[in-house]
Amino acid sequence: MSENHRIPPRRSQGAHRAPRGSGGPAGSTGTVSPLEPSAPAGPAAQAQVDPRLLVREQGFAGYLGEFKRRVRGGELGSLPVVVGLVIIWIIFQSLNSQFLSPQNLSNLSIDIVATGLISVGIVFVLLLGEIDLAAGAVSGACAALLAVLYVNNGWNPIMAIAAAVVAGAVLGLLHGSFFALIGVPSFVVTLAGLLAWTGLQLLVLGPNGTINLPDAGLVSRLTSTYFSQVIAAYGLAALATAGFFIVSYVGNSRRRAAGIPTRTMGDLLFRTAVLAIVAFGAAFILNKYKGLPLALLIFLVVVVAADFVQRRTRYGRSIFAVGGNIEAARRAGVNVALIRITVFMISGAMAAVGGVFAASRIASASQATGQSNVLLMAIAAAVIGGTSLFGGRGTAFSALLGMLVIQSIASGMALEGVSNSVQFMVTGAVLLAAVVIDSVSRRSQKASGRA
Repeated sequence: MSENHRIPPRRSQGAHRAPRGSGGPAGSTGTVSPLEPSAPAGPAAQAQVDPRLLVREQGFAGYLGEFKRRVRGGELGSLPVVVGLVIIWIIFQSLNSQFLSPQNLSNLSIDIVATGLISVGIVFVLLLGEIDLAAGAVSGACAALLAVLYVNNGWNPIMAIAAAVVAGAVLGLLHGSFFALIGVPSFVVTLAGLLAWTGLQLLVLGPNGTINLPDAGLVSRLTSTYFSQVIAAYGLAALATAGFFIVSYVGNSRRRAAGIPTRTMGDLLFRTAVLAIVAFGAAFILNKYKGLPLALLIFLVVVVAADFVQRRTRYGRSIFAVGGNIEAARRAGVNVALIRITVFMISGAMAAVGGVFAASRIASASQATGQSNVLLMAIAAAVIGGTSLFGGRGTAFSALLGMLVIQSIASGMALEGVSNSVQFMVTGAVLLAAVVIDSVSRRSQKASGRA
């Protein structure tokens, strides 16, 4: 082990001080500095070696051993959902050769958007360890408001969309205020919201119950627009790959400057290569049909932005802190009530955005928008994608991965002519498996002292 691979000890840590009267070197004051050249190298010095660096020095065997350790410790990450998605695709492709066709995958990429956007908001709430049962009803009510303002009242479509999103945020503000300021459980608040906003949706739509949107209008074109130029999809893939490498490289540089262990350049290039294969493969498939869908592009931008907020901002870290240990977060100075209220506002706003895309997909807003199984699928997607129901763990990409699993099951079964009843049972089994994995993972982390 080279000296460069050792973490420099901190001067201020009292843990490096020898206990008084413990028989230190003759003539000493009873305290031994770890920076003194004469300090003996013992077990304490060996413990300062970063185990991740040991793993890298051992090569592939080291990474394999680290992978086994992480599995035993319950640190599974997105591995179960990725493996499950691959298995699902292999099974349905073996049953029907049309499943992985460019047309079916392109349609699948649009079908995941509306519920996926709602699920992004649900992820924020689940990170707190809470639940939002009103997200589906909020999406339906906001879609109805959009249709009334846009079609019946002749509003500019952009203004109508903005009004719908603001309305969703206001409804989320009500949920969060009752929960954070008055102390009503989020389950009860949002259950009441589900009933109330469903009634509001029916009231706004009026006796007809359905308002058709113009086919050539801006709202309808949100899900019917494709960027048919080949460069669009490949350009997005190149941008995503380059962005990932630059962000990772800059992050490594900052960690190195701060004296924190970093990834090796080989590790960074390997991860970038894997992302490039996935991104350019998806671009190739999309270009084989109509090109890059606008709806998918918007969804990916929202997911990346939400992930940035959650992992790269003080606000996002406060959400994880409140979800992980509320009392510790409060003592650390986090405004718990503000975090809770704003998280429910985000959930409401994202539900409204999802309602807009749901209305765009079918070119109408009806009493069925946001109802039926929309809420359940949004929550299921977040959980299947890896967000913990117990709070404090998950990412915005959970919504994307979970929706891919759910919609793949729906698409594969539709190609096989399987009834909706079987589809619900299979999706329920997948959801149960995800929750079981989450529970076992959390138990393993507690057993290994990592939770």
